[in-house]
Amino acid sequence: MAGYEQRLEAVLGGATSELARAAAIRAIARVEHAAAVVLVEGVSDQIAVETLGAVRGDDMADIAVFPTGGVHAFGPFIKHFGLRGRALRLSGLCDAAEAGVVHEALVAGGMLDPPHAIAESEFHICNRDLEDELIRAMGADAAVAVIDEEGDLHRLRTMQRQPEWRNRPTADQIRRFLGSGARRKIRYAAAFVRALPPERAPTALRAALDAVVGA
Repeated sequence: MAGYEQRLEAVLGGATSELARAAAIRAIARVEHAAAVVLVEGVSDQIAVETLGAVRGDDMADIAVFPTGGVHAFGPFIKHFGLRGRALRLSGLCDAAEAGVVHEALVAGGMLDPPHAIAESEFHICNRDLEDELIRAMGADAAVAVIDEEGDLHRLRTMQRQPEWRNRPTADQIRRFLGSGARRKIRYAAAFVRALPPERAPTALRAALDAVVGA
């Protein structure tokens, strides 16, 4: 339990903007009374899941979407909320590069037998990361249109002219653009999800939410 409480403090302490801090506070306030938890790595992922739930009209009253502050922190939370702890409905999202870490955490938490893949659990893998999934679901042109609506097109164009990025695919440029500002990933997580019809949201995002909504 002590490790879990330390992770809660680290999540709040790692919130680097008011948006991130408000989201972390919301998650911490809800998580101890939740009947279901969606574990995610960061606040931008939290915002994406919460926004999809709102767009779909899901009942999120007893669901906490919790940013762990990084995939290596999944272990204590899986043990606390999973079968060896509170036995809540539990799902999650992770990046493709971190799937092995999550697999080990699920096995250690009694949520998955060692021979089985993550695909046999309620944890879902994003191809590269959630930003990449959202950009591909929208298409690069639609993503650029959202960036324009948000008033950031000139900043994107400036980055696209940089020699390092000039000849890269537009989708890769957008992904880099989102990651280059402290608040962009959080703001655009909501903007991109709202711009998509719910049925076109990334499969991993929909599946992690479906696993806990109405279960």
